[in-house]
Amino acid sequence: MSDPAPLAVRGRVASDTEKHAAGPVAGSTDLLVCITCRTAGAPPTLLEDAPRTGAVLAQRLARAALPPGVRVVPVECLSNCNRGCTIALRGGDRWTYVYGDLNPDTDLDALIAGAARYHASKDGLVPWRERPEHFRKHCIARIPPLSSTQEVPHV
Repeated sequence: MSDPAPLAVRGRVASDTEKHAAGPVAGSTDLLVCITCRTAGAPPTLLEDAPRTGAVLAQRLARAALPPGVRVVPVECLSNCNRGCTIALRGGDRWTYVYGDLNPDTDLDALIAGAARYHASKDGLVPWRERPEHFRKHCIARIPPLSSTQEVPHV
């Protein structure tokens, strides 16, 4: 598969260091976009040379008016193939969220709004009613921050 068009990070092309960063920059939000995703239910033989739906989503997000501090980071696979397109939001000392079933033609505005709310939150926990509807219905996983000191009681 050929690389999609260069992806921009806030109006510039993302460097390899930015694309493959070990973690988010303090105070920033990474919007990880699986560029190998296909639309859920698409046959694997669907035009191998056609752009993957995830790559299309990443390109559109890179051109979108995202809040300052939110950067689009293309990734190879988020291993959620049955519910693609898939993205993840992570940042600093916040919870990470993985969302699926995204369509670049219909969900771009909801994704931008959700990323903005996540970025504005201190801990990544956006109140349920403030999340875009797609985020309420298509959350795949919520992952605690690495610095979490919360202990799980023994059962």
